[in-house]
Amino acid sequence: MSTARTPTSNPAGHAGPALDGLRVLDCSTVIAGPSCARYLADFGAEVVKIERPPDGDTSRRMGLLDDAAAEAAGGYSFTDRRDGQSLAWKLYNRNKRTVTLDLKSSDGREALLSLVERADVLVENFRPGKLESLGLGPDVLWARNPSLVVTRITGFGQDGPYAHRAGFATIAEAMAGWAAISGEPGGPPVLPPIALTDEICGLGAAFATMVALWGGGGQVVDANLFESLLGFMGPLVPSYFATGFLQGRMGSSIPHSIPRGVWEAADGRYVAVSTSSDAVAARVMDLIGLGTDDRFTRFAGRAAHRDEVEAALARYVAARPADEVVASFEAAQAAAAVVMDLADIALDPHVAARDVFVDVDGVRMQAPIARLSRTPGSLRWAGRALGADTDEVLSELDRDE
Repeated sequence: MSTARTPTSNPAGHAGPALDGLRVLDCSTVIAGPSCARYLADFGAEVVKIERPPDGDTSRRMGLLDDAAAEAAGGYSFTDRRDGQSLAWKLYNRNKRTVTLDLKSSDGREALLSLVERADVLVENFRPGKLESLGLGPDVLWARNPSLVVTRITGFGQDGPYAHRAGFATIAEAMAGWAAISGEPGGPPVLPPIALTDEICGLGAAFATMVALWGGGGQVVDANLFESLLGFMGPLVPSYFATGFLQGRMGSSIPHSIPRGVWEAADGRYVAVSTSSDAVAARVMDLIGLGTDDRFTRFAGRAAHRDEVEAALARYVAARPADEVVASFEAAQAAAAVVMDLADIALDPHVAARDVFVDVDGVRMQAPIARLSRTPGSLRWAGRALGADTDEVLSELDRDE
């Protein structure tokens, strides 16, 4: 009989992790699925990472380079030099216990089903139909635990003409409109230089999983890369259907904020500027010497004369060091910032004051994605060795009987 519980609201007097008592089985690999489970683990869920022997999740080997190869690649490597393990693995699978099970074997499947009996959530990112072919489809899982939430993460969803296609963030970024609007005018489409869609999908899947639990469990969460990124395309979607508007590649500009972009300062650094309303834009126009020209008072006028506005801003920024530009914008109550890389961010006083980065098992990484005043998240350990907790987790099944 199932020992799973329907999660309830955290008692008002409880100051522990928000998801304490939530049990999650993470059968997914690489980034989107593991990120979904990681967000739950950060806030106290007990997450057991299920990996296939003998090599486990491929993210264990993501970006691994020896010293010579890293130097040849310009210094790029995700390798933790202390133990040769992937830093990607240690990030995406932090706070999880690791278990190896061969789901193609009857013993492995039965062990998983026994774990399902005491779980609240199972996360997987096999291609549609693979879980069923293993004899572990939702109906089989629900026979052992009717309240289980089955979170399924794929490239295009569980059905539809593209359901069978491989689920890679690059493909979603090409097909969901992102690449088409990224890049310089007249230049080729540009893909994001990070695993953007995987991260977006993982966060959205974690949110949807909690919604499904709030709804009583016993259902499938069908999350996918393509629709997750498409959902982040904002008003471009309704604008196309309402007016036929198709945004082209505009570099750092966007249609509804003028001026908006990145300009080089006198010291060679770059400053990013955004004017999201007429009130803010008016203060920027005063700052760069266009405040007396009625053409630039309203958005429509700035849009009609975008080149003139941006040229004036470029001259203003180019004549001053970046810090002076930012200080002048702050004094005018307008938005500007120096473009920072990770080396700059690591030394930033705001980042230090907020503990944006934390150390866990000797690895400095991002803190939990949001701050909760009463039941905060925490990092307890980085991604662990393959199968480190197999014996302990399986022995707990015997104790539960």
